[in-house]
Amino acid sequence: MDVASLAMSLIAMQAGNTQQQIATSVLKSNLNAEKSSVLTLLGSGQPSLANVGPGVGGNLNISA
Repeated sequence: MDVASLAMSLIAMQAGNTQQQIATSVLKSNLNAEKSSVLTLLGSGQPSLANVGPGVGGNLNISA
């Protein structure tokens, strides 16, 4: 192997590594966006009282 082909090989490896890092970053961003969408659809596990009438969701007297 001559020096030029060795240098080109190293440059190609670095370019591939950079592409892999970018792809990983984009994938992580997409996964975070999907997670946010799912949590929004599921309500984050906390019940929402935004669309209920007054007094609903307050204290409940179960002693009677």
